[in-house]
Amino acid sequence: MTTHRNDIDRYLHALLEVGRFKDYGPNGLQVEGRPSIGKLVSGVTASLALIDAAIEAGADAIIVHHGLFWRGHDGRVTGWMKQRLARLMAHDINLFAYHLPLDAHPELGNNAQLGRLLGWTGGGRFGEQDLGWWGELAEPQPLAAVQAQISQVLGRPPLVVPGDGRAIRRVAWCTGGAQGYFESAIAAGADLFLTGEISEPQAHFARETGVAFVAAGHHATERYGAPALAAHVAQRFGLEHLFIDIANPA
Repeated sequence: MTTHRNDIDRYLHALLEVGRFKDYGPNGLQVEGRPSIGKLVSGVTASLALIDAAIEAGADAIIVHHGLFWRGHDGRVTGWMKQRLARLMAHDINLFAYHLPLDAHPELGNNAQLGRLLGWTGGGRFGEQDLGWWGELAEPQPLAAVQAQISQVLGRPPLVVPGDGRAIRRVAWCTGGAQGYFESAIAAGADLFLTGEISEPQAHFARETGVAFVAAGHHATERYGAPALAAHVAQRFGLEHLFIDIANPA
């Protein structure tokens, strides 16, 4: 089966409530390809490696979390941008990208999917645009146990600033580069905050407030939203879907 790209674009715009987010780049169809879509490839970032893998897989469209166009780019089509666009356009492949709307979706989003994998049930939202999630563990756990679980689920050891060593009951998380949400997580009563990256100030906040900070990897925490979204679209429209994970140490 195939469906028109505009039907997918409209459906995802409504599903993800794209219009309510202030974002760093355009959400939705970023590169127009062939009108009929029968096979989707999903991935985290619209890298050249993902695009080439999608071409090899015979994709009509790619759905990603990190697209090509961001605030601050000067608009010139040179270097890496030319290479990626040239591949997409030469093979007539559509590129759909959803950033903050995909982080936020209550079922298919990065935060929802990561929480599900960790067994953390969202109890509420916090931070700018309500992107952060918090929840209560069934029983308080030592930090070492929570750290081990995160490492096992994500397949890599996280960087941890342990705070004061308290038992962990309330957890807060926001995938990707959400280290700036740490203070909001503290205000929400978290014993531990999980995100992808850490910057210099967060280590001091953890030591001074006693709240543990876990930096588990930007890519590692955001591997889940795009394939969940694409699988949903594939089921909705009767399409093929393939998730391609391009390894990234960040």
